[in-house]
Amino acid sequence: MTRRPPLFLLLLLVVSSICQPAFSQSAQKTFVYGDALPDAPELSVRGSYAVGVQTIEVVNKNQVDVLSYAKDSMARYDRKLTLEVWYPTTAPAGLITYDEVMGQNGNPERPIIPFTFSGRATRKAAPLLKDGPYPLIIVSHGYTGSRYLMTYLTENLASKGYVVVSIDHMESTFRDADGFPSTLLNRSLDDLFVLNEIARLSKDKGSFLAGLVNTGNTALVGYSMGGYGAVNVAGGGYSPQAVGLFGGMTGGSKALAVRMRGNAAFEASIDPRIKVIVAFAPWGMERGLWDAEGLAGIRIPSLFVAGSMDDVSGYEKGIKAIYEGAVNSDRYMLTYIDARHNVAPNPPPVEAMQPGLNINEYLRYADSVWDMRRINNINQHFVTAFLGMHLKGMAEYKKYMDVPVESSAEVWTGFKPRTSIGLQMAHDAPEK
Repeated sequence: MTRRPPLFLLLLLVVSSICQPAFSQSAQKTFVYGDALPDAPELSVRGSYAVGVQTIEVVNKNQVDVLSYAKDSMARYDRKLTLEVWYPTTAPAGLITYDEVMGQNGNPERPIIPFTFSGRATRKAAPLLKDGPYPLIIVSHGYTGSRYLMTYLTENLASKGYVVVSIDHMESTFRDADGFPSTLLNRSLDDLFVLNEIARLSKDKGSFLAGLVNTGNTALVGYSMGGYGAVNVAGGGYSPQAVGLFGGMTGGSKALAVRMRGNAAFEASIDPRIKVIVAFAPWGMERGLWDAEGLAGIRIPSLFVAGSMDDVSGYEKGIKAIYEGAVNSDRYMLTYIDARHNVAPNPPPVEAMQPGLNINEYLRYADSVWDMRRINNINQHFVTAFLGMHLKGMAEYKKYMDVPVESSAEVWTGFKPRTSIGLQMAHDAPEK
């Protein structure tokens, strides 16, 4: 005689079979870089716009070939820059795959290794023009890096009504890394050239950027060497010591002297279309690339982001010294206590965690103390507040920036209880 299971067990099996598919779909939801964690601060969540993305190439012709300077001071070449552009779109939200690499060109200990990762954008989607033109954000990576290094931030900002243009700086990416003097000279020049190119394309009826972007309302966001360039573009002219150092590296100092404080060409290049900068871990101060007079040239609002244990750009004599020296800027500095240099990139890809791989592939993205996904969320929050204040006139966002210096003192505005620990925020108004 076959015994039947109790009725309550049959009911349990039926309920389980009904509920299981929905649970599986929820559990399998794709988590991409930049998605909000449960403890993410308020402004880190994506905005209301779906995001489109396109790749374009621009060429800055007849530039100084500084890597050939020692042999031929007259050498010139064309600088080809690949740009990734994120923007509000009419297309429904979707997933995208980005093609990236680890490693560093020419380094046999760190060979180029391709990998992919997901984002939330639609390739070649139609732009949403009705709410535009949108403020422009130019993003500049470190040495080495790529235009995809901070997609958690670029996608997030585009979803909030910005056109975001991230640069592959020639001779400074994972794929084409070359001599460091090229990055020293060209970083700020690339930024200004891209601004002009986007302005040109915004008036070109054949470009998807036509009528989409307001280049007269621009922010420059840079990380490491990108931060170095941003400080210079904002008015922080290089010191005579920097120009001398550059001359020792290349055999001539004339090229960099054009970006030195007091140089007429440099002063004329300070572009009023750039309203603010965000500089993540800007490099150079510990090496004497700026002095007090140079940093005093920064007169636009600035947000600096640093790790208190940064062993690449330095903290007390590096990033903090830039912040303190920018006396004519209305400036903020967010500090991650005990973090090192990597306060800006995406989290490390799974491929960077493979056994036997050079540890630098992992450390290029990771921090030894902080969860990078949490850093990403906090960056999204404060960059959203800072840019919203200055590019969109959202005065209500000021409350998110004007928090107590020590996050342990009380819960910061926009943070959930017990989640603002480990942070510091400094703010100083311009002296004149």
